[in-house]
Amino acid sequence: MRPEPLSRLLETVMSQTHVPAEILIIDGSTDDATQLILDKFNSISNSIARSEVIERLFLNSSFNPNARSEVLEDRLSSSASNSIISYYKVPPEHRGLTKQRNYGIERVREDIDIVAFLDDDTVLDQLYFENLKKAFLELPDASGIGGIATNENRWKKKAQKKYDKHHYYIFEDHVIKESTRNVLRNKLHLGSNELPGVLPSYSHGRTFSYPITGKYYPVDLIVGMSMSFRKKVVDQIKFSKFFEGYGLYEDADFSLRALSFGQNYLATNVQLEHHHDAAGRPNKYRYGKMVVRNGWYVWRVKHPNPSFKNKIKWYQITILLTTIRFLNIFTTNERKEAFTEAIGRTVGILSLLFNKPK
Repeated sequence: MRPEPLSRLLETVMSQTHVPAEILIIDGSTDDATQLILDKFNSISNSIARSEVIERLFLNSSFNPNARSEVLEDRLSSSASNSIISYYKVPPEHRGLTKQRNYGIERVREDIDIVAFLDDDTVLDQLYFENLKKAFLELPDASGIGGIATNENRWKKKAQKKYDKHHYYIFEDHVIKESTRNVLRNKLHLGSNELPGVLPSYSHGRTFSYPITGKYYPVDLIVGMSMSFRKKVVDQIKFSKFFEGYGLYEDADFSLRALSFGQNYLATNVQLEHHHDAAGRPNKYRYGKMVVRNGWYVWRVKHPNPSFKNKIKWYQITILLTTIRFLNIFTTNERKEAFTEAIGRTVGILSLLFNKPK
């Protein structure tokens, strides 16, 4: 139940310089905790009768990236009062992140050109949709575009000094400090050999984003908190049933399959804040198991027939990360969480020996 994040997000959506032409709220919760939250917006749309806490927001913007900019300006420069909010309380058989996203996709208007997904624990920069429109206009080959969480961005301007290659990653004129696990991977020659957002042939890519430069960067993966695709993409592919439930890495799977329609990009001027809310997340044992099994599944989406060397490397990294979680029992205060997640990861690894995801 996340009424407060929902309220914050709706407020930032309604204060956009370009308000979306349609907003779909796909609600899979079982109580009425957000009734008061959505009542605030009844003056905008009479289509909402009553509601519950939302697990994820599904939003889409109506504009045609192939049309002239002047036409797009007219279509997107609408006030909040011209936006349309549609609320759907899904039946039990459609609950769960991937099911709800597919449920929402089926209800997108025919005249919609871009479908944008947002987590309900995000807060949008006022220029979010304006810059998203600009990105699709300037990137005609774009299949999907992801935004960037400014409050999670750790990149710094590179100083005039020498950086240890194991402890720091340098890109253009920026630098980011590697996490402890990445430092260890680098020293063991198990680090990623690709740019951020690109899935290596042995998976386990760089999880940090790009520096905020205002540029667009080609990527394989778009993070689910902020991802948008052309409607022709979501009309032809759907979120996989494999990820039904919590849906860990469902965004990675969808992003990789979207590459068959064009290139994915990270737009560093499409900005928001991401305030993680733990509500609705699985216990650490289930999470650990999903990290391994879902991670294996996503790896094979991009690389269905990896070489023997890359298979070995995938298992080496997976076992290393599991070992680190076991060691976290002694190095963190969240000992129970570290232990249960490590057990989940271990079970996940063993399960791959006789029951690989399909």
